[in-house]
Amino acid sequence: MRRMGWTVNVSFLIAACALPVSASAQYDCKKPLYLTFDTGHMEVAPLIADVLQRQQVRVTFFAAQEPTKQGDGSLGAHWAAWWRARGAEGHAFASHTWNHVYWRADLGDAAAPAFRVRPSAGPRQGRDFTMGAPEYCEELGRAADRLQTLTGQKPLPLFRAPGGKTSPQLLASAKACGYTHVGWAPAGFLGDELPSEKFSNVALLRKALQDIRSGDILMAHLGIWSRKDAWAPAVLEPLIVGLKAKGFCFRTLREHPDYAAGQLR
Repeated sequence: MRRMGWTVNVSFLIAACALPVSASAQYDCKKPLYLTFDTGHMEVAPLIADVLQRQQVRVTFFAAQEPTKQGDGSLGAHWAAWWRARGAEGHAFASHTWNHVYWRADLGDAAAPAFRVRPSAGPRQGRDFTMGAPEYCEELGRAADRLQTLTGQKPLPLFRAPGGKTSPQLLASAKACGYTHVGWAPAGFLGDELPSEKFSNVALLRKALQDIRSGDILMAHLGIWSRKDAWAPAVLEPLIVGLKAKGFCFRTLREHPDYAAGQLR
């Protein structure tokens, strides 16, 4: 593949990086990256899982009960076996709120925090309403509980607000019920939700390989409804392979210095 003077032999890199990784290489990680996936329409989830398994990369999944192309929720019965397999593979999991609830504005005050929210899933999908801090904590906990049931793994005490939209009041409320927010690095926005008419897969791959730095948290989705030319898995494997070739390694947020579970208590 050639684009504006930048060249990568994807076939060669994929073949090279699919070779078994030695134990010393697995643990001698000097340039870690933290790849994360938020839920989405799930159509590409099996393909993403195949790439991660082939490349022996472990990631962190932030999950909500979002609508899928199968008509079931992303944490519904249809996807139970998929989540169980990811748990067995050693991935990490955390809440993305149950109904994919977007924060819109703060209401109330520090003594009685409340928020104007708009979920993109569930019975009040697309409607603005007021949610108190206890209700927001219930949203976080419900997704985490479902993940534990599906994966057999205890989720991390972390969450990602849909769209990354938060406020100090929201973060404090979540922290009070045991959840720390995780965003992503500027270069870690992998662009899979951008319109493919303006941001091609080739351009997104090139930009990520140029800009990502050690320690970055990367973010993509298990399917985006609005993108016509799907980012995953087209970009995912060349991206992983190219980053490995530059000396990067992949870790879950269990191993992130800011979010390691033992440091959050």
